[in-house]
Amino acid sequence: MDNELIDERTLSKLKWRCRRGLLENDLYIERFFRKFESTLTVRQANGLTALMNLSDYDLLDLHLARKPLAEVDPELDREEVREVLNMLRENC
Repeated sequence: MDNELIDERTLSKLKWRCRRGLLENDLYIERFFRKFESTLTVRQANGLTALMNLSDYDLLDLHLARKPLAEVDPELDREEVREVLNMLRENC
């Protein structure tokens, strides 16, 4: 079930949830959706949602690999979060 694609309604809600205060984060996330929105799985959506609970500055530090995930939030150091973080970084 985690590898199922998310539906349009879930995708729309996720995009809304991903809106950020820092322009840099918005740009990274916008590129992410352009590349991956048609192939996003439930598992990846969960990982992205977990990342969106971070502050804008922590999220930017992760995008730019200034800090490791375990340092920013040890509870987020999970496979699905790492996967999405790598997907976000692909587009930098």
